Order: sequence, then C-alpha cells, then structure tokens
Amino acid sequence: MSQSSTRSQVSRFLLVGGSTVLIDFVVYRALLFLMPSSFAKTISFLCGAVYAYQFNRLWTFQAGKATLPQALKFGFVYGTNLAVNVGANATMLTLMPLGYPWRLDLAFLIATGTSAALNFMGLRWLAFAPRNK
Repeated sequence: MSQSSTRSQVSRFLLVGGSTVLIDFVVYRALLFLMPSSFAKTISFLCGAVYAYQFNRLWTFQAGKATLPQALKFGFVYGTNLAVNVGANATMLTLMPLGYPWRLDLAFLIATGTSAALNFMGLRWLAFAPRNK
C-alpha cells in the first residue's frame, strides 16, 4: 500500500473517528444520569462501534460488501478495545480526585485516544486488510 493511500486512510479514519467519538461522548454523558460510569461507557462505546463499522468498512478502508469473517474480526478488534477503553476510563477516574474539574471529560478523552490508536491498527491490518486474490 502506498504512502499516500495510507495517509488517505488515516485522514478518513480520523474523520470517521471524530464523529464516532462525538456519538460515544453524547451517549456516555446522557447515560451517566441513569447508570454507573462503566455501564454508560460500555453502551456508548458500542453505539459508536456500530457507526464506525459501517463508515470505516465503506469509506475509510473501502472494504466492500460486509462479510461474516470481516464482521467477526471487527468485533474482535472492537471487543478488545472496548476492554481497553472502559479500563482506561475507570483507571483515570480512580486516579483523579473527585473534585477535579473536567474529570469525566478528561478520563473519556484519554480512554478514547488510547483505544483509537489500537483500533486503527486492528482495523487496517486485521478486519479490513485487503484480501489476496
């Protein structure tokens, strides 16, 4: 894969990722009124994952028609990163004092940044890797 193609994928991934993060964040903040943070983070992450699967498959990596193996690989990548994301969020909430301004938002951003980097690598090299023909 050429360097310009990689740059193009990274740019598209960042655009899809930015909108995915927005979905994740809005759902997370809304659910915090109803449930503990780890449950809210899990549900919000999964909402973003559904959106991200479609847009990354069709636009970022142009992987064509959805297949079961591809969906299973995506599920593996996102499932692994769900654990990383929720764990990082919980860890940051534990490390920051309760009265710290922006505590919830900062924990969210750190968790999201960590899992985003892992997601790109997993999606590019596993879930949406070009098939040899």
